[in-house]
Amino acid sequence: MGATNVCLRHRLHRLDRPIWSALTTRHAGFAETEGPACAYAEDVAPFGAVEPTGPQTQACLVRLVRKRANGVTFMQSDEVYVPADLVCTRQAMGVQMLLEHPIEAGETDIISLLSADDVPEMMRLVELTAPGPFAARTRLLGAYWGIRLGSRLVAMAGERLRLPGYCEISAVCVHPAYRGHGFARRLVAHVAQGILARDEAPFLHTYADNHAAIVLYKALGFRLRREMQIATLVDVEARATVRGQS
Repeated sequence: MGATNVCLRHRLHRLDRPIWSALTTRHAGFAETEGPACAYAEDVAPFGAVEPTGPQTQACLVRLVRKRANGVTFMQSDEVYVPADLVCTRQAMGVQMLLEHPIEAGETDIISLLSADDVPEMMRLVELTAPGPFAARTRLLGAYWGIRLGSRLVAMAGERLRLPGYCEISAVCVHPAYRGHGFARRLVAHVAQGILARDEAPFLHTYADNHAAIVLYKALGFRLRREMQIATLVDVEARATVRGQS
């Protein structure tokens, strides 16, 4: 291990590489690994990470990405390295926000815990609103809560990345026809209160240009912690094959 990588490991906070921190601790049971590279099972989440340990990391990362038709998505504070055998198909800037103080949950009688029976509706809501990656087994990562009006699921939010002392709030979404009623605020507050009750700190991610979400989260007490690099890497050969077929 080189001196630069040693310094990087000691400088990084566990929230700086939250995917790595989750997959090597509380979510290790969901991890598929290739040496110092790891990723969630594809039907759980598209996320992966590597430990900054040296030259062998590159080869392991390439092998891991090549196993996945849609590649692997990274989210971390430091720059995402792209080996020569891989290509970045999507890149964005995000922000990480952290809540460190108690939060008022407000009205909770319309909020209910979602179960496996609700997954088809959850998937439809995610497809309609695009809050971020949500796969068939994402619900297993933590508790997910929803708001129903009549029989329709109109809003939801839940827990995704879990690491020692911290839990991420994710999949915050509201059906377009039911926005403006404060449902997102109520759900985020409810999920955050549950995390705080376990003596953990809630955190979340959003795109840096999603100003409406950032304003909402700040109003709830979240603070901007730092910017995050988001990048999806795929195999060069696989991408060339897809282009040739199109």
